[in-house]
Amino acid sequence: MASQLSLFTECIPTVAKFPSTRYQGSKQKFVDWIWECIKDIPFHSALDAFGGTGSVSFRLKEEGKQVIYNDILPFNHIIGKALIENKDTYLNETEVNNLFRKQNDIVYPDFIERTFKDIYFTDEENRWLDMVSTNIRRVNDPYKQAIAYFALFQSCIIKRPYNLFHRRNLYVRLQEVERSFGNKKTWDTPFEVHFRKFVEEANNAVFNNGEQCRSINYNIFDVEPIYDFVYIDTPYLNDSGVGVDYADFYHFLNGLVDYDNWNTQIDYKSKHLRLFRQPNVWNDSATIHQAFEQLFTQFRHTTMAISYRSNGIPTINELVDILEKLGKSVKIHQSGDIKYVLSTKQTNEVLIVAQ
Repeated sequence: MASQLSLFTECIPTVAKFPSTRYQGSKQKFVDWIWECIKDIPFHSALDAFGGTGSVSFRLKEEGKQVIYNDILPFNHIIGKALIENKDTYLNETEVNNLFRKQNDIVYPDFIERTFKDIYFTDEENRWLDMVSTNIRRVNDPYKQAIAYFALFQSCIIKRPYNLFHRRNLYVRLQEVERSFGNKKTWDTPFEVHFRKFVEEANNAVFNNGEQCRSINYNIFDVEPIYDFVYIDTPYLNDSGVGVDYADFYHFLNGLVDYDNWNTQIDYKSKHLRLFRQPNVWNDSATIHQAFEQLFTQFRHTTMAISYRSNGIPTINELVDILEKLGKSVKIHQSGDIKYVLSTKQTNEVLIVAQ
């Protein structure tokens, strides 16, 4: 019946639009510039090696490329499934409403409410998360489920101070004080309102470019180098040796994905109940040089585009040296000055293209 049609799908534009994002390190503001740097390179298949928000994958999909989005974090893999692999599936309003209701045949768990009390969200919000995440896990269609998870992830992020889960700081939200950052109105907006907005944004991003795009969930060193082009945007290590630990920043979202096993993965000695940390070669100055050398060698027969910053470890010259020793012809593009969120330094965004 027409009355049951989704308000979301009725409003889907003829031109797909990438969703808004508050993800740390997102390249959304750079995607047009990145495309200008690589548009004359002949390639059909493209691997986005460290996919993150999927903004670069989405831009390549818009250009008709066969895109393989990869990210080692499970929650990001689901984002890639919703926005990149998905070509014709939407989540309608009736389905969203059903996610917000308790089903008679389900005994709902209370893991989030019990475990994360006074850490990230209020008691009421934690109960809502327990219910809705349980309902999402029962969605059979993988793309509908991925859209629902995307909306849940974005709703969790937008209600967090700094948009991160790196601290036990619910009190920052709840204190009635003057603030120089954040948006208390956004923090206090109900989950349900945010969720509907992000479902609509995800629906508006769905399109078919005629290619078989995919989302995969691998350590990049386990991905076969079978693609014409690879875009590389590794976790960033600055010249002070301070890295970006995405697994720690967004551990709560990975927990939501693996809800039934979440309890066994938490480091209960940490104040903010992060997941147990795994070794990460990209966050260690002792291993990152070798990691880049291994990565570049792995894709030495592929055209590479590497997003980087002017004050990173290794230095740009060191990266270029590795690439040239592998026989690559290297060109460096600079976007100009940009100030990053949570960064106190002005740095240049650099794209290193190696053919």
